[in-house]
Amino acid sequence: MAYKTLITVLTDATLVAPTLAEAEALAARSDAHLEVLCLGVDRSQAGFYYGGASAMLMEQSMARAQGEANEVESAVRAYLKTSTIRWSCEADVAQITDIPHRVGLRTRFADVAVLPRPYGKDRGSELEAVAEACLFNGSVPTLIVPADADASQTVVPKRILVGWNESPEAMSAIRAALPMMLEADKVHVVVVDPPAHGPNRSDPGGSVSQFLARHGVKVEIDVLSKTLPRVSDVLMRHAVDMKADLMVMGGYGHSRFREAVFGGATRNLLEAATLPLFMAH
Repeated sequence: MAYKTLITVLTDATLVAPTLAEAEALAARSDAHLEVLCLGVDRSQAGFYYGGASAMLMEQSMARAQGEANEVESAVRAYLKTSTIRWSCEADVAQITDIPHRVGLRTRFADVAVLPRPYGKDRGSELEAVAEACLFNGSVPTLIVPADADASQTVVPKRILVGWNESPEAMSAIRAALPMMLEADKVHVVVVDPPAHGPNRSDPGGSVSQFLARHGVKVEIDVLSKTLPRVSDVLMRHAVDMKADLMVMGGYGHSRFREAVFGGATRNLLEAATLPLFMAH
């Protein structure tokens, strides 16, 4: 596999083990170096403090964030101390508004970022900010793993579902996921309600399938009707039907604001997917 530098950004000690299980397995399979950023997040907004309190509260908030970063770092070092992979670990702190800049700078030189699912019970808002920072500011393909994922299936997925909608984001995800696709038994390019008018209306998914086949990927095309209210629902149902180990798709084809307010396939899948998601923007 072509991945040689992996990175994960962790902000919660309870998510260290499931996330590192995936990252460590992928690093071992790829003979890659794993970088771990243990990030403590200051969630305060200094501009809203009453007069005279800003400095004191900011100091307390930063001290709390540093404590969280140290806690995560200790959990990471305990988990990886007997690992055979090459790894490095560093603790840092950031205000939540600075996460895009800080995380983007740290992840841009990685081949893949491995992150926990940003939505769900007891998941803080900083997880969403970290995921978006990887995709947008770091421009790094990102593997999102649910807490109960099977690392062996993700690292060498036998069946991969590709959500294809002809977007640049989907094509970026496909190119980035090629090393995984080459080892899969079958890759299903899934097209939901292809447009009736357009250059590929007579052969939906044909061009991207040809691209994958020329690389040696064992590929099939599945054209589905939108029989459920949301495209994400159709993709998830099909993933269950085909027993997919991994879903590959473009991340945030619409603006982040629009998806946050009105929803979208990316947001919906990040909230509900029970299998790992490989995304790129």
